[in-house]
Amino acid sequence: MGLDTAAGFRQELATRLARHDASRPVAPFDSPAESLRPAAVLLPLMAGNGGEGLQVMLTRRSSELRAHAGQISFPGGRIDKADTGPVAAALREAEEEVGLPPQTVEVLGRMRPYQTGTGYLIHPVVGLIEETVRLRRNPAEVDEIFFVPLAFFLNPDNHRPHTWEHQGRTYHLYAMPYRDYYIWGATAAILRDFYHVVSDDP
Repeated sequence: MGLDTAAGFRQELATRLARHDASRPVAPFDSPAESLRPAAVLLPLMAGNGGEGLQVMLTRRSSELRAHAGQISFPGGRIDKADTGPVAAALREAEEEVGLPPQTVEVLGRMRPYQTGTGYLIHPVVGLIEETVRLRRNPAEVDEIFFVPLAFFLNPDNHRPHTWEHQGRTYHLYAMPYRDYYIWGATAAILRDFYHVVSDDP
């Protein structure tokens, strides 16, 4: 089912996310669960964006950051003690990084957490934002905000094998190159899991 063009995609997507077992993490790495640091990201879907259908909002991290500089990511970060949970953390980080007001996000649900090779357990939150929202990047954290058609990620032909060497081991992951953007790592893994949630491909 093409949720990017279905009239009732909000309800259908929310239903699929509700059926999705968000308690079972995606764990391609061998890090002990107790050593993982909790984090949350917002997977923002923008309706419209110039009449091109649903778009996925992504960022290019600042080249000045100490960790993951210049990589493509979702807005997000660590879950703080003051956060009431992953949803609150994802919305707070999105406001800090791209100026997205929390009240303008329609949270549709959560996905399975993803265990990274760098010691984080990332909780993805799916939210819908409107085309009229004005974004404002935080230059200390974000070099660029850009959009990719959801249809691109829903096409499995765009999920390319990616090999990553980490701590003496080789991992076979996925990348999703789009124009001049090389989307890989946790971002690509979360998008691939999202593809399985919203498509009819088991």
